[in-house]
This record gives sequence, structure tokens and C-alpha cells, in this order.
Amino acid sequence: MVSRIDPDVEVNRYTKDRLRSAASLDPERRALLEEDLRSPCTEEIAVFQAFANLLRKGHDTYVVIDTAPSGHTLLLLDQTGAYHRDVMRTSSDVAGRITTPLMRLQDPTYTRVVLVTLAEATPVQEAAELQDDLRRAGISPYGWVVNASLAVSGARDPVLRARASLEYRHVRRVGERLAPRVWLVPWTTAITGLHALAELSAT
Repeated sequence: MVSRIDPDVEVNRYTKDRLRSAASLDPERRALLEEDLRSPCTEEIAVFQAFANLLRKGHDTYVVIDTAPSGHTLLLLDQTGAYHRDVMRTSSDVAGRITTPLMRLQDPTYTRVVLVTLAEATPVQEAAELQDDLRRAGISPYGWVVNASLAVSGARDPVLRARASLEYRHVRRVGERLAPRVWLVPWTTAITGLHALAELSAT
């Protein structure tokens, strides 16, 4: 099953839940709550809540979260870290064992982070910087995928072979200096459907 965190949908759901739980408020306090729910931070809270709910499903199924290697992922890290610190500050008031989303991401038996890049200078550098940010948050990437590689595609055209030769130094950098594990995925047409995905994972 493929799902997508739609900010508009999550904000609507979060707002309805908050208003439903505050049904007993007097009109003045309810109006203040409604005004508060219209603030920009409501979207961040709602999306983070949806993200945390997805992570919890990892107990009995595989959850694949695909984020961009820059702003979206870093914002998610900032939010998980802030939430974790807030929970830890108040943990003495909470009974039982506490597991925050950050703890789930830091647990290598629960989460495997795989960085996907292209064999080009800028994508590799962006992925390396993201890896540094992840490690500062206590999250160790499991490995890297170098995607759409002409170098392992078997291309015979002289132009494509020349283009492929430019990839080698970036692939070496990833394999020798950056990644604990590396998978090279050859350039191909779009991978669509479970059968094509199964063939790719079997190689």
C-alpha cells in the first residue's frame, strides 16, 4: 500500500480532533482555540503527528518513507528532536516506557535509513551533508543507493560511455569514504509495478 502525507488533509483531521476534544469549552475559549489552530505551526504539528503514526506501523509491516535530501528531511529531524526533548523533560510525569519517533529512527533494529543519490558531484555532496546531519541526531544510515548509473548499465554508445566515465570518481567516493554499504542501480526506464521492483531487488 502506498500512502502520502497530505498537509491539507492532516491539518483538517488534526483540527477536527482538537475541536471535538474541546467540545465542553465555553464559546470564548473555543474561539481562542479556533484562532490558535489557524496559526502556521498547526500544519507542522499535524504533519509530524501523521509521520509519528506511520512510524508506529513498523512493528508489523514495512514502512518506507521517501523524503527529499535537504529541507523536508531536516525539518522532520528538527521536529522529531524537539518533540523528543520535550517528552524527555516531562517524562517523570508519564507512566511506563516512553518511545519517541526519534528513538525509533535511532534504533537500527527498527529503522534502516538508505540514502539515494546520483553519481554526480552535487547529489553526492548533498547526501553526504544529510548523512552528517543524521549522525549528529544519532541516526546511522544503513547504506547508499547510487541510482540511474550509466557506468553499470552496459551502454555501448560512445557518448553514453563517455558520460559513464565521469561517474567513476563519484562512485569511488561513496564506496571508499562515505557509505557502509553501496548498491549501484543501472540507468533504465521507469520502474513501475511490483514485478519490476522485485526484479530490481533480486539483482
